[in-house]
Amino acid sequence: MGSMFYGSSPDPIRMPDRVLAHVKVVIATKLRRGESFTVSWRHPEGEPVGRSTIWLQPSIPLRFVFGASEPEMLDPALLQAYANSANSSGGLTVDIGAAETSPALPA
Repeated sequence: MGSMFYGSSPDPIRMPDRVLAHVKVVIATKLRRGESFTVSWRHPEGEPVGRSTIWLQPSIPLRFVFGASEPEMLDPALLQAYANSANSSGGLTVDIGAAETSPALPA
């Protein structure tokens, strides 16, 4: 299980390493281009019921921590689904509580 740390919050956003690896690539690509956008997710089981959205822009600190020492194999179809979601008006939507291979949720 991996974690994404956003801004100055000490609380991690936890998601499976495989999902986090794909999210990291999409986020890095968008931020490298200077594009701001939102990332939304439903809270996984074991956390309070609900959903969260964060606003990402290049000036906000962001850190990715992976549980495994080896990098994940990236799935081109999942990367494309996440990229399409990130480029939509609804921003990147990820179901971090579902199976690790789930694509982005419909907006």
